[in-house]
Amino acid sequence: MPAVLLNNVDHRDLRVAVGHHARYGDAINQTRVFPAEFEEAQREYAILLRRDDAGQFLAVVLLGLDADENLFLSGEQWDARYVPATRARGPFSIGVDADGEPMIHVEDDHPRIDANGAPVFREHGGNAALLDHVSAMLQRIYTGLQDEQALYAALSDAGLLTPATLQLEVGEGRRYNLPDHWTVDAERLAALGGDALARLHRADHLRAAVWIASSLGNVRHLIDRKLRAELHG
Repeated sequence: MPAVLLNNVDHRDLRVAVGHHARYGDAINQTRVFPAEFEEAQREYAILLRRDDAGQFLAVVLLGLDADENLFLSGEQWDARYVPATRARGPFSIGVDADGEPMIHVEDDHPRIDANGAPVFREHGGNAALLDHVSAMLQRIYTGLQDEQALYAALSDAGLLTPATLQLEVGEGRRYNLPDHWTVDAERLAALGGDALARLHRADHLRAAVWIASSLGNVRHLIDRKLRAELHG
């Protein structure tokens, strides 16, 4: 069923499950992230760039190493201080009206729709806390879709993007190869100066470059999660 415009009349009693589980589509080893969430994301995840089918860069965070593996799922909780917006939005999405204004839509048949879940609207009117949080996540996605290509073009023009073919050793000689990703070269970034550095700073792209580069340290934490998951099997 296609998403429909969310409103407090038709959806007055709408409730949404707020946990995380494979049945909600959370058993994935990567998910999209957008520049507005890089600051929070880089504290928990490795941020990498990939090319889409049109050859444009997009950012993802690593959640697992095997197919359909999310090492941040623990029971029905997401074990991290920040949940990426694409996973926190639940059954909601952004659409545009006839005037091009963004509006929240909802999939009425989404598996998170649950009569025992959290309310979307308050009993006597107004948004419930869930909808306020979802609105913030959708705003990050919406603005990210508008702005992200300018960021990645600026990083590329500055010569900062480099292939990141990750070869990860996970106990007893097991190796995971993660090809076709890019990252920000930390050494090139540190050596950047003059006009190139000033351009990135003026466009507020410099912070994003630092966050992408520094986030690679979280690969070690991901491997640790993998080993703990296998140990407790």
